[in-house]
Amino acid sequence: MSRTGAALPSFDPACPMSTFPMQIGGRWTAMIVLCLEAGPRRFGVLRRHLRPISAKVLADTLLAMERDGLVRRRPVDGHDGGGVEYDLTSLGRSLLDLIAHLRGWAREHLAELMRAREDFDRTGDGRVERVTRR
Repeated sequence: MSRTGAALPSFDPACPMSTFPMQIGGRWTAMIVLCLEAGPRRFGVLRRHLRPISAKVLADTLLAMERDGLVRRRPVDGHDGGGVEYDLTSLGRSLLDLIAHLRGWAREHLAELMRAREDFDRTGDGRVERVTRR
């Protein structure tokens, strides 16, 4: 029981939530989904649109998304000798409404979130270095 008296949930190891693809909440997944919303894109195009991401992190994120069935990777021929492109699967497309909802929430609460972070950082309680250094 918690202090409020409400029982905390217990999770069976066989529960589907134990294998939930947590990268959906990762830093780059939603942005990659949005980049692929209009259609397939090559790795280099994604990299240009997601400037701060390293090639390794982009490749790792795309691989994890492919493993979870969110994107499909396929070879393409081209004037530069070919390559691969990535496209959203129907499962990946199903995230678009969720992402739109989260973007709306972020727009609505951004000032409040930033104020909370500033208040927390201003306390100087020693935890700030760990939080901001990630």
